[in-house]
Amino acid sequence: MAESERTDLKSPDPDNQQTASTKLGGISDGDGKNKTSIYCQRCPSLVLSPHQATLVKKEFFLPNMYQKSERAPVEGVTLIDYWRVSDMLTFDNVGFSKTVDDIKYLICADCEVGPIGWHSVHDKKAYYIAVDRVKHGR
Repeated sequence: MAESERTDLKSPDPDNQQTASTKLGGISDGDGKNKTSIYCQRCPSLVLSPHQATLVKKEFFLPNMYQKSERAPVEGVTLIDYWRVSDMLTFDNVGFSKTVDDIKYLICADCEVGPIGWHSVHDKKAYYIAVDRVKHGR
């Protein structure tokens, strides 16, 4: 897990900078807050209401998504773009896994798909939802 956290919207890849900035700018306002509601990718469950999270860049490896009833994957991907929330009560609908190596994974509380994000037990003021693991809409 990377120690630093950035709130800028630029992609580290200069060839992909326009695309990443445009995509992220379309879902965040001038203050870096989520413009729209954030929903689960697999069901209509609301995860976060508008203007509740801040867009940050933070490298973190997340296992591939699966439902609780499925066998947990051992493969995953390192993601960079996350919505950060400072209070777990800000979420409209999210569940937490058991602690694994000081990390609690965040899942959809309705369909139990995840992980859609993560939380370190050592930081009580930071909960992260992966931008690529949720839907953005009105």
